[in-house]
Amino acid sequence: MCCPREGPPHPSAGSVTWNRVWWAPFAATLTPVSTIDGDGAGPQPLPAYDTDSLEAAERALVEGNLATEKAPPWKVLSWGLWDWGTQPFQTVITTFVFSVYLTSEAFGTTESTSLALSLSTGIAGLFIALLAPVLGQGSDRTGKRMFNLRWQTWVLAALSASLWFVAPEPGFLILGLVLLGVGNVVAEIANVNYYAAIDQVSTPKSVGKVSGLGWGMGYIGGIAILLLIVAIRGIDFDSDDVRFAMLMCGAWTAIFTIPIFLALRDQPRPEPVPRLGVRKAYGALFTTLRRIHRSSPDTIRFLIASALFRDGLAGVFTFGAILARGTFDFTYGEIIIFGIVANVAAGVSTMLFGLLDDRIGPKKVIMISLVALVVLGSAIFVLHDGGKQVFWVCGLAMTLFVGPAQSASRSFLARAIPAGKAGEIFGLYATTGRAVSFLAPLAFGGAILLGKLTGTGDAQYFGILGIVLVLLIGLAAMIPVKEKGHSFE
Repeated sequence: MCCPREGPPHPSAGSVTWNRVWWAPFAATLTPVSTIDGDGAGPQPLPAYDTDSLEAAERALVEGNLATEKAPPWKVLSWGLWDWGTQPFQTVITTFVFSVYLTSEAFGTTESTSLALSLSTGIAGLFIALLAPVLGQGSDRTGKRMFNLRWQTWVLAALSASLWFVAPEPGFLILGLVLLGVGNVVAEIANVNYYAAIDQVSTPKSVGKVSGLGWGMGYIGGIAILLLIVAIRGIDFDSDDVRFAMLMCGAWTAIFTIPIFLALRDQPRPEPVPRLGVRKAYGALFTTLRRIHRSSPDTIRFLIASALFRDGLAGVFTFGAILARGTFDFTYGEIIIFGIVANVAAGVSTMLFGLLDDRIGPKKVIMISLVALVVLGSAIFVLHDGGKQVFWVCGLAMTLFVGPAQSASRSFLARAIPAGKAGEIFGLYATTGRAVSFLAPLAFGGAILLGKLTGTGDAQYFGILGIVLVLLIGLAAMIPVKEKGHSFE
């Protein structure tokens, strides 16, 4: 366990508390959450911000300073347990178990179910792109971040458990796709509020380490739930075991997310803030984009580049286990074992790369990770006839670089977020990522179709080329992005 390090003292009597968490799963924000009076009276709520004022945002950033006080360990632990608690949706449902189950022959041919999953994933991404910035902005304006996170978490737990109703018959494919798609939307929107809540439990000096440890916490949670499933249901999975695992995922989320809601509270605005309608909310969003473009064009370039490569990273998660099952003939049990080993490897590598992030900067970590992923993904395609050993070696090697790229991406953005804008900017971060979220699913499906056109019998393995292509485009877009001057000042 690592505690956050203290930031430099502020020379003035009043300072603004900026925070960063030490095991944030999606890394962090630098967002001032309270002011400390000169008499040491303690935290006070921030004033409402003017969404249309560039000067106000800049002033909030310049006059604020990083926190000198760290959050109590129990509060940081409570915050980190939210990622532990919601990890089953990513690890068990999206990656290693339910998506594989949904693309199995029980629901249709491997190619048809894979294409259906890619389409539903793209549609879910569209909804996230439309909703994330407005809902994140709403949490900023009302101060009801934890309230929103609470109901979103409960809905996610209910959706996870409801996947039990998806029986192994073709007629249940649509139900499974709809529930999975809605779950993706809710999970992503909840993450927007979760990212922004980092400011209540962290300090900023160790941003890279914090980001890496955060991802590591998530991976450990993934290991724990997979081990529990194996302990209860055994290693030889059938459809009933898959469905029972969904009930376990729902219960896990409901239980382990309780601490964050006991430890953290909403921080309401001292003055009433009028609600924005949808049209005005998007107007404020575009105002934010124009402001960012004027003050920090490299931030815009980064948002575009990260949207591309993050979609490729999501593709690795979404379709990796599907390839293991369909192309390399992994059993459900072998996929779970792979998932456990992969999470251990990914957790350790992400924490280590988090330390490297603080030394060499997040951009270099991102570039190293993306180059490695492109090379390893290409190797899986070329060597696919080599059987399971190829996926064990190259697939596990890929897991060493997915987490570091995601973690460094969040720490890169974290250095630029001004006062009172965490929810809106991370909503924008989610939106830019999801605005192109159709690319990886489309590229995966398109590559499979291309393989079929070439006369290849089982063309599913061609899908890896689609994922590699998206990662390569993101890598190219990241090259001109500069770290220096990357701020809203």
